[in-house]
Amino acid sequence: MDKCPHQDCFADDNTTCTLGHLDRRKCPEWQRVDGAAATAMTATDDMLLPWSGLAMGESDLNFVSGRAKPITVGIVGPESAGKTTILGAFYLLLGRGALTTEDTVFSNSYTLTGWETVAASMRWRPGPMPPRFPPHTPSGKARAPGMLHLGFRRKDGTLRDLLFADAPGEWFRKWAVNQDTPDAEGARWIAKHADVTLLIADRQALSGSRLGTARNDFQLLAQRAIAEARGRPLALVWTKGDVEVAAAMEVQIRRAVASVLPSVPEFTVSVTQREQIDPAAGFRKLFDWIVSTTRRGLVIPVTQPSGHDPLFRFSRK
Repeated sequence: MDKCPHQDCFADDNTTCTLGHLDRRKCPEWQRVDGAAATAMTATDDMLLPWSGLAMGESDLNFVSGRAKPITVGIVGPESAGKTTILGAFYLLLGRGALTTEDTVFSNSYTLTGWETVAASMRWRPGPMPPRFPPHTPSGKARAPGMLHLGFRRKDGTLRDLLFADAPGEWFRKWAVNQDTPDAEGARWIAKHADVTLLIADRQALSGSRLGTARNDFQLLAQRAIAEARGRPLALVWTKGDVEVAAAMEVQIRRAVASVLPSVPEFTVSVTQREQIDPAAGFRKLFDWIVSTTRRGLVIPVTQPSGHDPLFRFSRK
């Protein structure tokens, strides 16, 4: 069985049970589909929490949004472009205290297990196995991406929650070609809900044997992503910054973005040391920009009041 019968639960291998069970097999709703009676909870599952530490699904967002609507960050790019590596690098740098400042201090995370799953392969461990890139994010049949949460306390004492969408590149490739394809439901979800969009340009693909295909695919995806952002903050992020790309190719990539959106901030990230440049510097600059962005406020047009009746201030007659 790969779907919970509970109407508000979309639990799979990457999301948490909506009732808080750490082991789905102990959930009465999960057992009900087989006609089995609900069994008593064991000692390992006595404490039910609204979260399990895994990446969150769509039904979990109401819990995170209880205090204030979080800033959702969508990372849009093709397969193997380094989207999950960016998330892993953020988490590892955060653990070293390399991302926070006096103005933004780490507060909490409801998805530490999910973050560990993403970053585990990037750690140095005893033994012969060196650090490696995170495994490919599976596309599966999920309707929404796995959401990784971070909470920060700002200098004025207020809290800010961030949700990072971890989505497979296959979704975006299909979405760029056909916005309404059923296989791109997750990409449409990100396009609709992302307050901040990171548009990924893979330097390795743009300098490889299929650079022409990579360029065309990026141009198509950039047009779709910028159009769907509808003025919300968007940045161009060059991944694998240690790879050389022809100057003419860089011009074409920037032109593909500028033709739709004239002013877009650019960032370059790499996990490889290059020319005495600290690899963490690029990730810090990108993270600082994400944290500093704000959601657009609602502007209500105000007209001059008619007479002394304040109800006419908003042109309601």
